[in-house]
Amino acid sequence: METDNIDAKTFFRKGLGVTYDDFIILPGYIDFSIDDISLETNLTKYLKIKRPFVSSPMDTVTESRMAISLALLGGIGIIHYNNSIPEQVEEISKVKRFENGFITEPLVLGPENTVNDVYEIKKSYGFSGIPVTENGKLNSKLIGIVTRRDVSFEEDLTKKLSDVMTKGVVAGEAGITLVEGNKILKESKKGKLPIVDKDGNLVSLMSRNDLLKNKDFPNASKNRQKQLIAGASISTRDEDRERLAELVKVGVDVIVIDSSQGNSIYQINLIKYIKSKYPDIQVVGGNVVTAKQCKSLIDAGVDSLRVGMGSGSICITQETLAVGRAQGTAVYNCAKFAREYANIPIIADGGIANVGHITKAIAVGASAVMMGSLLAGTREAPGEYYYKDGIHLKKYRGMASPEAMEKGGAKRYYADTERCTFPQGVSGAVVDKGSILQFVPYLRQGLTHSLQSIGCKTIPDLHKALEDGRLNFEERSHSAQREGSVHSLQAFTDPTFGMVRSSISG
Repeated sequence: METDNIDAKTFFRKGLGVTYDDFIILPGYIDFSIDDISLETNLTKYLKIKRPFVSSPMDTVTESRMAISLALLGGIGIIHYNNSIPEQVEEISKVKRFENGFITEPLVLGPENTVNDVYEIKKSYGFSGIPVTENGKLNSKLIGIVTRRDVSFEEDLTKKLSDVMTKGVVAGEAGITLVEGNKILKESKKGKLPIVDKDGNLVSLMSRNDLLKNKDFPNASKNRQKQLIAGASISTRDEDRERLAELVKVGVDVIVIDSSQGNSIYQINLIKYIKSKYPDIQVVGGNVVTAKQCKSLIDAGVDSLRVGMGSGSICITQETLAVGRAQGTAVYNCAKFAREYANIPIIADGGIANVGHITKAIAVGASAVMMGSLLAGTREAPGEYYYKDGIHLKKYRGMASPEAMEKGGAKRYYADTERCTFPQGVSGAVVDKGSILQFVPYLRQGLTHSLQSIGCKTIPDLHKALEDGRLNFEERSHSAQREGSVHSLQAFTDPTFGMVRSSISG
């Protein structure tokens, strides 16, 4: 029988750079339900995660709040190094200290704040039970709490919180268990329980709603000590060996060597140093886009590879330097080589704009995807929301943008900060996507439906189908890309959390 199947080996043999929008995966045979699908995958050779989702080590994407939330949902966050050593160490420590039910970085106001400030927080974050401390910061004396009940009928929005807040707050002592805290909440009939140290300083917060939510994380990414896992990025510069030592002390699980072009003597020497001095630390090398680059880093001892060069939404490396590779081609070739050479997993980094791109990255060999812009608009990403032209936005910038390089991101690009820097990225904004706690389950559900349509129950099954030619692809013309997206409508409501549409809508 004549077949229209084109396997990956044939499809990618053409020598043309291919990215995710350039191809479609042909459907397979379904003989199982959605509930039979598992998304467990290898982040590194020796570390598994329940969901193939990794947040990028960018200063507008991943700090402790993102890393905690993503780990609870089965992925992992990689905390950026555009900060001091103590700051990055503290971010990792927050992940390691986290216990479900305790909010370790609650929003805090001071007595001089106003009723309007409460309404602004309600508008941005959806809640209004906010502790009030003497100086409006964490680790300061708790003097009250302001709730919706305190401000609901207050017409003077300029009134200070010292005049409206509830005083004599019921609080728990630092060190109490979740069971003890929950008992206090029930007995006091309160929704929030501030946690204070022996001097009465606010150190954390418990929320009845969060306690209920935290029963829903059976797939949390944890190590043998039952702590959430977390990764951190470092540069190849010698001074970052001190940073590495401090990160190891607080229990970092994964080190990502953050470099735009990973095939360098600097990275190879650093990988060898890490694996000899800290053999239990998992090392992700990169970035790479060719088999030759992969071999150099695998021979040096990496446990995983980060693949991508110039494919991110805020990256202009390919345009300005004329160096890089189309992401689909890069992921396929690197994954094929790494798997056959040493059974090393790869992380597809860059170019992920929607659920379909996640599916395609994994289908051509990636074990996990690293996301920047897709997560930057969430509540858990660093930074504040703002409005522009009536749209709720959050800032997002490349680590090679002038702003990020000025702060320290130039280390990633072998840049000499004493000379004129050459930006390889831009700054911009992304649309509000709400909370990671709702957004990542949406991504997970989309990926499981994709796997079912392809006919594979697991990511290893998908990779096996890729290897033996059962997974088939078809090139897409521009017209096909347009046809596969929303078209021929006067207007429509986008249901995809503000995700970027990669094809042309008519």
